[in-house]
Amino acid sequence: MIDVKHITIDDYDYPLPEERIAKYPLAERDASNLLVLKDNQIQKSQFRNLGDFLPENALLVFNETKVIRARLQFHKSTGSRIEVFCLEPEQDYQVAFAAISPVKWKCLVGNAKRWKEGKLSMPLSVNGQETTLYAERLAHNDQYSEIEFSWSPETLPFASVIEAAGEIPLPPYLHRDAEPSDRDRYQTVFARYDGSVAAPTAGLHFTQPLIAHLREQGFSFDEVTLHVGAGTFRPVSTETIGEHAMHSETIVVRKSLIENLIHHIGKPIIPVGTTSTRTLESLYWIGVMLAEQGIELRPLHIGQWFPYESHAPISTAKALQNIVDYIDRHHLTRLEASTSLMIAPSYKMRVITGLITNFHQPKSTLLLLVSALIGDRWKDCYRFALDNGFRFLSYGDSCLFLPE
Repeated sequence: MIDVKHITIDDYDYPLPEERIAKYPLAERDASNLLVLKDNQIQKSQFRNLGDFLPENALLVFNETKVIRARLQFHKSTGSRIEVFCLEPEQDYQVAFAAISPVKWKCLVGNAKRWKEGKLSMPLSVNGQETTLYAERLAHNDQYSEIEFSWSPETLPFASVIEAAGEIPLPPYLHRDAEPSDRDRYQTVFARYDGSVAAPTAGLHFTQPLIAHLREQGFSFDEVTLHVGAGTFRPVSTETIGEHAMHSETIVVRKSLIENLIHHIGKPIIPVGTTSTRTLESLYWIGVMLAEQGIELRPLHIGQWFPYESHAPISTAKALQNIVDYIDRHHLTRLEASTSLMIAPSYKMRVITGLITNFHQPKSTLLLLVSALIGDRWKDCYRFALDNGFRFLSYGDSCLFLPE
């Protein structure tokens, strides 16, 4: 048994030449390459052929989160540029985006030493209406600043304001500013709910015609929501992962999704992306937590090491049923929770049986997740990809991992 906290991150490094990082997406989403690991064999195909490799009766689970224009550029009268990067609201996401002025967010502030006090302002046009957006820093700590945004006219929803004011927050490793085309291409075709500062990039390869074709082939689909935080780009800078603090992200799932998962136990359940994986696997541990602590209404959070602690074993069906009972008891229609789940080698998948994902950065927690699913075969897959012209990271190519 691997002692997960003593895993050395240097063991999850690989050479990634700068020219292999895809700076721009392909013109056609489903024209990307697809690396397939199936029956312990590795082969190359195109993403539009995904249905040729999926197991029969597979359920694919999408993340419906939508990337917000989280990067706001303010300019002081002195000429100094202050960047305010929105991380998450102080209240529920849906409430925050529907809110009229003012609204409070946790943010990162760039060039903060130039902003000692006072409000920043930004003139803009929202749906043809002249508007001014203000930002005031109420508090700050080592991790984020608390920013209050206000605007006039006050009756405009914040969703419309940030859509007009902000820029798409491309990953830092692309080393370029967002362009108009990124507004569409750095968004999945099934994105619905505002909240992410990074795209669930495995979903970028899907088109509506491909989804329709997969349905015709007998595959089914369902959806979860995990709002991707900026922590997804934070590299592991410690020697062992036990010293790495995993970021927390908000998850939202409908009761019908959980019932669908129960129905599919024993059949292939394949998340589209690591965010969907974290959501589905967190559901199992939420069910365990409810079994241990009761089902009274309270904030539900899965800590990064919770699965590695001692728990009485329960089946996946029972864990998921505990969530259904919790939802019913409190007359809810969906589960809202948060997770810092660390999926790393020695972790046993409880819900998923395969994974559709992109190629991830060296020494990243996402690479640890892949290794938890397919073991050291990740090294063979990545070597194959490097030897066969695959493009890497957010705008790069894709993988289908079906472990034996």
